[in-house]
Amino acid sequence: MNQVNIFQAKTDLSRLIASLENHEEDQIIIARGGTPVAVLTAYKPVPARRVLGMFNGKFVLPENINEGDDEIMQMFGDENGYFD
Repeated sequence: MNQVNIFQAKTDLSRLIASLENHEEDQIIIARGGTPVAVLTAYKPVPARRVLGMFNGKFVLPENINEGDDEIMQMFGDENGYFD
């Protein structure tokens, strides 16, 4: 953890950001007159959450999904009993 004054932060912003990107620093405290006023940290994206059931009610499935075109059933191995 490093503390810099605002003037130094303005002057050396690229260097400070590079030290965060290179994991040399976890965070940098920016101070005004020696008093901390802000924290500069590396951006860490939040992984997108998966929403279960987001397509619920948007598609209609037949009562027996295995019934259908005989040619398609043969293409997917129905003769081996995969769809029973």
